[in-house]
Amino acid sequence: MPITAEKDLSALLHAIPYARTIGMRAELAGDEMTAILPFQDLLIGNPLLPALHGGVVGAFLEITAVCQLYIAQGQERFPKAIDITIDYLHSGRPRDTYARAIIVKSGRRIANVTAEAWQESRDKPIAAFRGHFLVTPREENGGT
Repeated sequence: MPITAEKDLSALLHAIPYARTIGMRAELAGDEMTAILPFQDLLIGNPLLPALHGGVVGAFLEITAVCQLYIAQGQERFPKAIDITIDYLHSGRPRDTYARAIIVKSGRRIANVTAEAWQESRDKPIAAFRGHFLVTPREENGGT
């Protein structure tokens, strides 16, 4: 069943332990989700700059991609990553970070998703994500 309310999206994020740990939230407009990573001191990887930890940014983007697939396709199970690539474009500063994912192509078993994370301006991303995910075919999850 597709997610249609922000309450359902909050429950989805709450079901992912790492998303809870980093305090990830999301807003939903139709089937487009904007993920939000509120800044916390525990997210800092390099205190000298200071900069967000790359693993936090990468996980944030992966969770964003998984949730977008889950929302758009009404998956009963979380899609599983087959392979991912993350390009770190700029250091993430100690402030809130945002991300959006786009499903480039989705077949019966594999979906290709891209995502970008930004802080001050969407046209200045701090990281870009590309991933392939194993998805449950609609026939197997009760869809049409």
